[in-house]
Amino acid sequence: MKSKSFWAITSVIILFLLFAIAGVYLSQGTRKESPEIKPLIAESKMKISSPVFEHNQTIPVKYTCDGVDVNPPLIISDIPEGTKSLALIADDPDAPMGTWVHWTAWNIPPNTKEIQENEISSGAIEGMTDFKKPGYGGPCPPKGHGVHRYFFKLYALDAELDLPAGADKEAIEKAIEGHILAEARIFGLYRRD
Repeated sequence: MKSKSFWAITSVIILFLLFAIAGVYLSQGTRKESPEIKPLIAESKMKISSPVFEHNQTIPVKYTCDGVDVNPPLIISDIPEGTKSLALIADDPDAPMGTWVHWTAWNIPPNTKEIQENEISSGAIEGMTDFKKPGYGGPCPPKGHGVHRYFFKLYALDAELDLPAGADKEAIEKAIEGHILAEARIFGLYRRD
């Protein structure tokens, strides 16, 4: 009698543990781990900032899917000599299914000191986002998924890129290989509860 009782209790405990482990695993979804973000350039004086949010601080609602969903203004300084163009990639490495691309632009003129709100510099080309459209798509993490980081990565290049409008992030990253003079980045935070 004790043997049957022991095995029944043991079976219930094992099933409970299996369901608990499965629940934890499934609650993580199929999220890919965010890659470690490493600078491509050892030292760079070039800077990118925004007058509407500080580095590692909350991005105002206006620039998200909960607001007007326009790009925030960005300030660029200390662009190195010899720069022929700038490229910009904005993405969220904390998205549940892997890094989510929010904005790409290239052939930004090298004399650009500011990217204004809801604008891109004259002559620049915008690429495809993971929203399946070109242009800016603001922070829009799943509700209840916690704080996400939104990186704005700026690259000073020694060439203009020969890419068609609507090219994706992978094409841009491949095209800038071997052409990066400097890199700067800022990230802001956003969450939806």
